[in-house]
Amino acid sequence: MTDTGAVVGVVAVSLATAVVGSRGLRVSRTRDDFLVAARQVPSGLNAAAISGEYLSAASFLGVAGLAMADGVGALWYAVGYAAGYLVLLAVVAAPLRRFGAYTIPDFAEGRLDSPMLRKVATGFVLVICGFYLLPQMEGAGVTLQVAFGGPYWVGVVVLGVVVTGAIASGGMKGITFVQSFEFWLKLVAIALPALALVAVFHHPSLDAVTGKAPAVFERATTVRFAEQTGIRVTVPVRVVIHGYVDGTAHDATPPASVELTPGVHHVGAGTSISFPAGSAAPTPTSGVLTNRQWLSPLLLLGGRSIHPLAATYGIILATFLGALGLPHILVRFYTNPDGQTARRTTAIVVMLLSCFYVWPALLALLGRIEAPGLYLSKATDTVVLVLPRLAVGGVGERILSALVAGGAFAAFLSTSSGLLIATAGALSHDILAGGVKAFRLSALGAGLVVTVAGLAVRGSSINVLVGWAFAVAASSFCPLLILGIWWSRLTRRGALAGLLLGGGSASGAVISAMAGAATTGWPAILVQVPAIWTVPLAFAAMIVVSLLTPRSLPSDVMGKLRALHLPEALRQPGLSDP
Repeated sequence: MTDTGAVVGVVAVSLATAVVGSRGLRVSRTRDDFLVAARQVPSGLNAAAISGEYLSAASFLGVAGLAMADGVGALWYAVGYAAGYLVLLAVVAAPLRRFGAYTIPDFAEGRLDSPMLRKVATGFVLVICGFYLLPQMEGAGVTLQVAFGGPYWVGVVVLGVVVTGAIASGGMKGITFVQSFEFWLKLVAIALPALALVAVFHHPSLDAVTGKAPAVFERATTVRFAEQTGIRVTVPVRVVIHGYVDGTAHDATPPASVELTPGVHHVGAGTSISFPAGSAAPTPTSGVLTNRQWLSPLLLLGGRSIHPLAATYGIILATFLGALGLPHILVRFYTNPDGQTARRTTAIVVMLLSCFYVWPALLALLGRIEAPGLYLSKATDTVVLVLPRLAVGGVGERILSALVAGGAFAAFLSTSSGLLIATAGALSHDILAGGVKAFRLSALGAGLVVTVAGLAVRGSSINVLVGWAFAVAASSFCPLLILGIWWSRLTRRGALAGLLLGGGSASGAVISAMAGAATTGWPAILVQVPAIWTVPLAFAAMIVVSLLTPRSLPSDVMGKLRALHLPEALRQPGLSDP
């Protein structure tokens, strides 16, 4: 069924994006405009734009959905997403801007005098952006599926078309205004509904989480089962069924109520069951945590306790260090006028993200208490979208639905925009060596590829997909940047060895995890949270190989370090950016 409020929100955000982005079409003419916004973006605007593209599907939908499904330990993702900017502020932001390159591959070649390293870095830009774009596509598909009641592919195609068109027309200069606008929209779209829901639910009792109280449907609720599922009923309940339960078809018109007796029942794919208000919610026969498990502060993989301490450390490494290696984030620091402005930008970003990440945790708790049907339909990723429907009716429901759906679509638009810019920039600048025309063609080609690929990831956890992108970034560009900025003995061979071993191992682990390999024991940890071993491997490889190959040190190392660390006003006359 179409949600009118959600449709209005999605359409309004799409139109606003087109209108705001059209400003970029008027002012974007040169390669500097398209790639780094002429390096004239002030810190406040840039901080909002960075926050806008950073708060992706994983932040707006995935954190709350994963925490609802896998427990409080999943909130380590939110902690890492915000805290990663503290590391970026301390060690990367200002030096990276002072160096003056266009892209990370530019930095790699300029710092280490290696065209080969540039090509490898370009490859990892494409890999990381590809992994990161997929969950944005899935999130858009899920959001429009909830809003319109239509097929999943519609959201994927709409997102691909809108983002690709905006990037190809306005580049970095145009999309900066769009992403800044979308950050403030997302903050309002998640905070206001969360506060309204707490008020409507009248501060619901925490006994549903901390005690033994069973989850109940506070309002009449219809649950649609997308796949064949076993459910366990504890008390008799009269329901209305459309579809198959225990092999029996229920398709009478008008539908008659049926009593589900205590025990296990098998529900067919595509079946919908309507439960009356006040009835106890059945539980799936697998995949739902007990209250004690849900309250565990350690991360559970897919709801299972598989070496939870190691899994937690793996996610902390990936998210704390992954922000340093995200190409679409780092390119934004080249848009600041100078290093001091870049540092100020990062400090503001930390504050903005901290304001945002309070709300997904609250929504996860409300979902656990008020939306038990999402466990049955295995759709916890939609909790942020569904809660307004359960809370209120009439005009209030339409307003909240419009806000949440608009905010969710803004999340996909802003992050996808940054990722597509980084991808198009790597293709046009580092491979095609072209200008504005090459950038536009690269954006169109990359947009088409990721739109098609987005159709293939339906059903995956949005937050897990993003976490894998962070793991690859932390295992490749993070060591390159930290050692390249702060260690004078890094050699081109050392950097190349670290990129290939760390980034290659993380990419291989992620692909294996996507294929369903290694689901239990330590193999599951090594494959599903690879940062726990691939990040140390990358650092060790860069350091050891650099010490063994001192002859491959780049020329004028001290001059390059001065370009990284000396404020622009204190540089020696004649020392220019690489």
